[in-house]
Amino acid sequence: MRTLLVTGGAGFIGGNFVHYLLNETDVRVVNLDALTYAGNLDTLADLEGNPRHVFVQGDIGDAALVSRLLAEYAVDAVVNFAAESHVDRSIDGPGAFIQTNVVGTFNLLDCARAHWNRLSGSAREGFRFLHVSTDEVYGSLGPTALFTETTPYAPNSPYSASKAASDHLVRAWFHTYGLPVLTTNCSNNYGPYQFPEKLIPLMILKAQSGEPLPIYGDGGNIRDWLFVTDHCRAIWRVLEAGTPGEVYNVGGNSERTNLQVVDTLCALLDELLPDAPHSPHVQLKRFVTDRPGHDRRYAIDASKLKRELGWEPLETFESGMRRTVSWYLDHPDWCQGITSGRYRGERLGTEQ
Repeated sequence: MRTLLVTGGAGFIGGNFVHYLLNETDVRVVNLDALTYAGNLDTLADLEGNPRHVFVQGDIGDAALVSRLLAEYAVDAVVNFAAESHVDRSIDGPGAFIQTNVVGTFNLLDCARAHWNRLSGSAREGFRFLHVSTDEVYGSLGPTALFTETTPYAPNSPYSASKAASDHLVRAWFHTYGLPVLTTNCSNNYGPYQFPEKLIPLMILKAQSGEPLPIYGDGGNIRDWLFVTDHCRAIWRVLEAGTPGEVYNVGGNSERTNLQVVDTLCALLDELLPDAPHSPHVQLKRFVTDRPGHDRRYAIDASKLKRELGWEPLETFESGMRRTVSWYLDHPDWCQGITSGRYRGERLGTEQ
């Protein structure tokens, strides 16, 4: 049985990936998560007792712990989701982003290299370190271009700068030490289990309670939206068949302005909650001052992933959004468990 060390596996994308692995493959998952504000054991509740899932609470910066897990479980691959990931939060407190995204990734790489150097034969040949990153490292696009794997890095926020640094470390560990790494840079994810500081779950929860729906600036900022299960499929495909040292961009072919996203959510809520006291939900929209350094447009060219590895998204924006809204409406206990913590839906990222 192959064993994967998945870091950040109680978070949004990591948690979805752990579910995907246990549902669609026969691998064993060692799930390492520090359970910070965005990590949630409720996301993993239905995996309790699963013999192929081992949860460990801990920090990717803890070299002794990471080294022990790699050796004890004879890990065949590391998939690194562990990251501070919210732009607004990085504006208010960039230090945590440097510590987790840069120093933490360095520690994982170094521990993985030591583990890999102890392997031999097929175990050494088959070992992989897959680093999950973001399209935000590329900066802001004009109205027509697309990010490719060779787009120069130009990060504009503390978050994207910290992820860019971690990407460069991963590249260096391949070229300097030969560690068989893979990097994926994805567009904006959405779907089940997403922490509600992000646009889509925040708007769903606020709309349900009749609160204003804050839209930054004129609402014209454009993102390429990727349903999280499609992203999980892509990561697994890259892990199985990607070429070490290569970068693969993952996108949803679903460019939308923030205003279009909110309007789509409002229409779905009107349909799915016809008796809601706040319908039509578009009346809750409010335009607020834009955040500092807000990139205007991101869009991914995922043709390399399709051409070389045969992956493409299965969900359209419309089908993925319907699945997402329905999931949040069907899981009020999960939502309540999240919002009962420190984060209450307040605005972040107003520091100048």
